[in-house]
Amino acid sequence: MNPTVNLSFLLRQLLILLLLPCRRKIYTRAAVGKWELLQSNIGISAMHMQLLNNGKVIIFDRTDFGPSNISLPNGKCRNDPNDTALPIDCTAHSVEYDIALNTIRPLMVLTDVWCSSGAVMSDGVLLQTGGFNDGEHAVRTYKPCNDNSCDWQEIKNGLAQRRWYATNHLLPDGRQIVIGGRRQFNYEFYPKKSSAEKAYNLPFLVQTNDPRIENNLYPFVFLNVDGNLFIFANNRAILFDYMKGVVVRTYPAVPGGDPRSYPSTGSAVLLPLKNVHGGAIGAEVLVCGGAPKGAYINAQNGNFVGALNTCGRIHITDSNPAWVMETMPQARVMGDMVILPNGDVLIINGASKGTAGWEFGRDPVLSPVIYRPDNGIGSRFEVQNPSTTPRMYHSTAILLYDGRVLVGGSNPHTYYNFTRVSFPTDLTLEAFSPSYLNPNYANMRPRIVSPVSQPTIGYGQLLVVQFTVSSMLNKDLITVTIVAPSFTTHSFSMNQRLLVLSQNVTVLGKSTYQVRVLTPGSGNLAPRGYYLLFVVHEDIPSDGIWIQIK
Repeated sequence: MNPTVNLSFLLRQLLILLLLPCRRKIYTRAAVGKWELLQSNIGISAMHMQLLNNGKVIIFDRTDFGPSNISLPNGKCRNDPNDTALPIDCTAHSVEYDIALNTIRPLMVLTDVWCSSGAVMSDGVLLQTGGFNDGEHAVRTYKPCNDNSCDWQEIKNGLAQRRWYATNHLLPDGRQIVIGGRRQFNYEFYPKKSSAEKAYNLPFLVQTNDPRIENNLYPFVFLNVDGNLFIFANNRAILFDYMKGVVVRTYPAVPGGDPRSYPSTGSAVLLPLKNVHGGAIGAEVLVCGGAPKGAYINAQNGNFVGALNTCGRIHITDSNPAWVMETMPQARVMGDMVILPNGDVLIINGASKGTAGWEFGRDPVLSPVIYRPDNGIGSRFEVQNPSTTPRMYHSTAILLYDGRVLVGGSNPHTYYNFTRVSFPTDLTLEAFSPSYLNPNYANMRPRIVSPVSQPTIGYGQLLVVQFTVSSMLNKDLITVTIVAPSFTTHSFSMNQRLLVLSQNVTVLGKSTYQVRVLTPGSGNLAPRGYYLLFVVHEDIPSDGIWIQIK
């Protein structure tokens, strides 16, 4: 055999192999990630979740289905004559989960929090708004504590309008905006500047309302880098100046025109904000999954249509923005999207047929997917190891400070139902550990040495972080990210936000390093409040530490 000819042949074959990824969809390298059962029974189903800056997670369900599986402490009972199921109820419908101790503490909500909304205020207090029945106008607060003395406080008529299936977002001035809800085509602020302040009309919510179906509840809302709000409902979006009540821009509809909002529930994230100290800061939104037109009516008639298998991605700051469509490895409705500390996106939970609503989902999607936004199209999705627990309607997932993702919920029934149904009410808590937590990467994982407490810092200021890495450090592959913890329910993580900070790394000694970072320059980039700060080395994050931008 002629060696020259053989070498030429081999080079051609190698070239073909190298070009293959550009000519076909690449979804997986290997199934990765690890599942862990944390609690077999927390007493309630995790319909809503929020991580707080004391390392604890507030979880709550609803009050109007009867007794839960966990009692209130010390003989306490909730007395609510307006409750539709149990006016005197000695069981809890909210719990506090201690991440470090893996323990549960029952809490008492007074009125119905079913399908409500919320976000953490700049001082770390959880503000929760609305719900059902006698809870629809209520505002509730939860102030974190470390002595187990804290519980829910309620302001009975804190809202101007009833809010059920609404969305909240923290604003640069410290207020929250509350947008929409069932038959509410308007928005309002909390706290209010005066008792006379009412709600403001938002015609976009009328325009996106499908008769008898809606498809515009729990709208996807993100604070853009210019201070305006990106609001997505049904299959399209606007950029909204909430101060003036003016639509600044109307974005094109998602190609195909299928709905992505509740009950045709997809999910969405604001992708990581980079170059936050540069001249031009771009922002991108990713919307994934949902259900086709007509799927909700079909489900009501017992026909469960396949979910959408596409994502749309759009540069919302471009002068001529357009959706770029991508295909997921699995169709998914009622999925959650969680931004990980390294900037990847975890798509988790949900079903492959049907829609949101009582008994309307079929064929659970057990395998999460990692979406890597910096990869090229066709190589962004990676299927992960599956759970054994279906997470259907009313499931949740949130990022924890150690990089794990807390997963819970699933109750597609009007009441708690554990027998003779396809998808029993689920009271468990699981943790999903992405591959960056694999013990094989322990020597590459940064460990933050200082600051050890919760530093308070202003905008555009220098923050010095010392950390260690056991293996040889690649200074070019160090990033520092800050993540705003989200309020998650019904497949949307409200107020979720990740920023990549500019940094400079220096060596202090053997395996010890210092990174100097600049905090974001304004509240349009990062509203005042608590953030988790991570040092990321070669896509492997440290445990997060809390900082407060004030």
